[in-house]
Amino acid sequence: MAENHYLISEASKKINAEAHVLRYWEEELGIEVPRNEMGHRYYTDEHIQMFKKIIELKAKGYQLKAIKDELTEDKMEPKEAEKTEVSVVEKAQVSPVVSSGDKMEQFHTIMTNIVSQALAANNEKLGHEVSGKVSERVIKEMNFIMRLRDEKEEERFKKLDETLRSYQKNHKARAEAAATVTPVVKLKKKKRRFLSRKKS
Repeated sequence: MAENHYLISEASKKINAEAHVLRYWEEELGIEVPRNEMGHRYYTDEHIQMFKKIIELKAKGYQLKAIKDELTEDKMEPKEAEKTEVSVVEKAQVSPVVSSGDKMEQFHTIMTNIVSQALAANNEKLGHEVSGKVSERVIKEMNFIMRLRDEKEEERFKKLDETLRSYQKNHKARAEAAATVTPVVKLKKKKRRFLSRKKS
């Protein structure tokens, strides 16, 4: 009897699964699929049976690691299988069947971890953004306050300078006025002395 070959689209229709799922299972479970002359995958009846078994095990709640172990055991020769002597209890521990309640709990745990990690990453990112914006605002505010202080100080120095110049100008004018008034006063005093000597 000739061995049947199926392209990935035909195989996916036979087992009622998407083509990308078959490629994923090949990669994760280490299934070797031959290729034709054009490099396209082709599946045999053995592959189809294996994929059907994978679907059954997934429906029972097996994880891919447990399915991989199960497929490896099926491929062992009878002599090797006898040597391993896996008991039913040990087999149940290797590939446990998960109840729907356990699935929900597992899903809840996974989602909690994902959300926690996302929140932690988001909080860290927001913290950096907020601290950056706050720092930027504080720096802008400090620059504004410093500029206002500098402007007020500059204005104060201008007023002080104007006051000093005005004082110096007034002092100089008074000094000049005093210098011009003093000789006249001295002359008057000298004349009085001179006149007062004559009278005496």
